[in-house]
Amino acid sequence: MCSLVARKGRHRQRYENNLRLVSGCIPYRLLTKDAQGYCTCGNLHETWFQVLMVTSPNRDDLVFPKGGWEDDETREEAACREAQEEAGVIGIIKEAPLGEWEFRSKSKQNSCSLEGGCKGYMFALEVTEVLETWPEHQNRGRRWVSVTATAIVNLNIKEAFELCRYEWMREALEAFLRVMADERKLDLMEDKMEEAPVARLPPVSSVGGAAECQVISCANCSVKPTSSTTHQPGIHHISPFTWHSVVAADMSL
Repeated sequence: MCSLVARKGRHRQRYENNLRLVSGCIPYRLLTKDAQGYCTCGNLHETWFQVLMVTSPNRDDLVFPKGGWEDDETREEAACREAQEEAGVIGIIKEAPLGEWEFRSKSKQNSCSLEGGCKGYMFALEVTEVLETWPEHQNRGRRWVSVTATAIVNLNIKEAFELCRYEWMREALEAFLRVMADERKLDLMEDKMEEAPVARLPPVSSVGGAAECQVISCANCSVKPTSSTTHQPGIHHISPFTWHSVVAADMSL
């Protein structure tokens, strides 16, 4: 039984220049490898992660959790709340947004009035807990989409793009994949640094009767490299690039 109740109504809704402010996230989880070097998907020597998408009520297409940003919460809190209400997941949100997008709500796209304009912020959310029941579980299904950075799987991430209901969410997904690619590069750099041989300094002898000096090795110290491409959030369009994926069945547990 889910104790959390989804918020309803727009009496606390935030607006900016007549645009309804919306906050959402792309929930993801990393898939760890077992002792034999296989990840939980069964593929050797691959770093996999999954993104979580949810169905819209009475529709077959997929979206990422999002909803109105209200006046008693931050953008990040709103994104986390929507993830729990719509997708039934809890996690750690990345502080820097993937970007911001201006769009019209689906029901108002063919209207000539100013009503229906929205400004949305999207974040990456690393999932730490998957709930069995959640406030909107009767109206929404969820699907994990598995992604790898290499061409070992002959399916493309296009499934997620084709099923995604909104163009601006597809752009947010591209931004998310770029962030994950940058983090993957940093992980590979750290692995190479750890594998590199450490030069040993010659021992220092005592001088002039002074006590023997001890040289402290820095072999156990590692400096995390700073990414050369810092993500700058803004209203933008991102050119696509090639990733590969396989759509998994609902893996709620």
